[in-house]
Amino acid sequence: MNDDQLHAMRHSLAHITATAVKRLWPDAKFGIGPVVENGFYYDIDLGDTKISESDFKKIEKEMRRVVNQDQPFEHSTKQIDEAIAWALETNQPYKSELLNDLKRSGTTVAHDLDADEMGTITDGDAAMEQVGFYTNGDFTDLCRGPHVESTGKVGAFKLMRVAGAYWRGNEKNPQMQRLYGVAFATQEELDAHLNMLEQAKARDHRKLGKELDLYTTSPLVGIGLPMFTPRGTVLREVLSRYSNQLREQAGFEKVWIPHITKHELYETSGHWEKLGDELFLVTSQESNDKFVMKPMNCPHHTQIYASQPRSYRDMPVRYLETTTIYRDEKTGELGGLNRVRSATQDDSHVFARPDQIEDEVNGLLASAQELYASVGLELRVRLSYRDDSDAYLGEPELWQSAQAQLKSAVENNALEYFEQNGEAAFYGPKIDFMATDAIGREHQVATVQLDFVQPQRFGLQYTDAEGGFQAPVMIHCALLGSIERFLSVFIEHTAGWFPLWAAPEQVRILTINDTVLDYVEQIKAILAETVLMQPVKYNELRYSCDDRNESLGKKIREATGMKIPVQLIVGPKDKEAGTVSIRTQGGEETIRLDQLAEYLKTA
Repeated sequence: MNDDQLHAMRHSLAHITATAVKRLWPDAKFGIGPVVENGFYYDIDLGDTKISESDFKKIEKEMRRVVNQDQPFEHSTKQIDEAIAWALETNQPYKSELLNDLKRSGTTVAHDLDADEMGTITDGDAAMEQVGFYTNGDFTDLCRGPHVESTGKVGAFKLMRVAGAYWRGNEKNPQMQRLYGVAFATQEELDAHLNMLEQAKARDHRKLGKELDLYTTSPLVGIGLPMFTPRGTVLREVLSRYSNQLREQAGFEKVWIPHITKHELYETSGHWEKLGDELFLVTSQESNDKFVMKPMNCPHHTQIYASQPRSYRDMPVRYLETTTIYRDEKTGELGGLNRVRSATQDDSHVFARPDQIEDEVNGLLASAQELYASVGLELRVRLSYRDDSDAYLGEPELWQSAQAQLKSAVENNALEYFEQNGEAAFYGPKIDFMATDAIGREHQVATVQLDFVQPQRFGLQYTDAEGGFQAPVMIHCALLGSIERFLSVFIEHTAGWFPLWAAPEQVRILTINDTVLDYVEQIKAILAETVLMQPVKYNELRYSCDDRNESLGKKIREATGMKIPVQLIVGPKDKEAGTVSIRTQGGEETIRLDQLAEYLKTA
């Protein structure tokens, strides 16, 4: 089944859901019912009646009855005034509101709502004359489609949850009940998706973050502002060190910038216009200056480049910095580490001549591939282009050139890729790395971006071989991206069982009794001198010892609960034989003590 067929199937199930709800609650009033990722939803107003998960079984039973009746989806049209009369006659005030908007201006409602829930939209701002309807059985709905041929051709489905949703996203409007479902072509695909969701619950980084003592939040600090514990900070710093190591090997140099700036910097860069609502504003008590908490780092880095004359011989100039940015994200969108108000980026900027673009992009692609191979995430690439809207800065010719160069780099590196319009940054196209985790979900992670716009806006220059002045090309790159967001992916991908080199606590010694404490000191001496070099260089071993007067079983359970990758079990027999028993996820084995350091270096 292709994407268009799957879309039609899921949209048809939204109508079947509404049909079933209407049969069960004849006074139901309906809003919109679009297709979403992996399924659909419908916004419903039942007055004082509240749908709960206990109602799902009877709704699904009624939906299956509609499916088994194999009702054809029949398309029809009405004049707009006739359609408004229909909405009033059938007591559907939300449909009436949509229709009146369509009558005034098709474009207004087109921008406001999902296209699947509108009539036949015309181009431009012309008022609507006709709208589309679909009927299955005794249920008719305002809709432009698409649908499958009949209700019997909708695959496998399941209702998942119900949530409150303000009509048209406005809190001043009535709150409706949004009934969500998932749908797939076959029962096997649905079962696989439901199994993935169960695994996702167990892997939820918010749950594991607390259990593994990685980060915390506080209402006194504020929502979207996570704080990292000693264990979580080790994890952050090891990953950051690895990213820095890869970039330093490619010739990047560290820089440092402040966390605030005068707002004029972002007016020049274009961020003030594009991100104005997301900026944290800071007012000086000593002057009239208005400051901004930095939402990104590239404008600051342009000013370091501009601080001295540059020659073509100096190019490329490469900066790296791992630093925190701040954005005033909407409260309702904040959650865990996925979306935060303070995000730490492993940011990089290259100022290059046009003839250096290919080599620089190739080097960054190689670094990204090396990092994600080390963390066990499979990658493909999204080439993120501009669309035809006015949301982008710069001349179209520059965009076409930049997009072509990024595509060429990806193809020359034999990377699997797909192209998507409308996903570019406002200043240039991007190579976005998409990582697939252990349970099949895809996440955007690393990014490489070309930028011809900001160098021009800031008047950046270098002297060419003939003594003239040229504007450099700016290449943006983040290997981890937001470290917080990357950690949400990494925690869930590994289920908290981090690879040895990244684990906050890599080794825990578990004693059977106190007769082995002198032998434990020999083990500690070996661990203290062991330094891991791959993939992160100079990674001193992080270990602890549990020598409490507790049972070995309890110690093992606690170490396993904290996902310690290597547990060294030490008892009298080990002391006598000069061995150590190693317990990992892969099983148990016993080695000689003089083999321990090499074992850990290759684990």
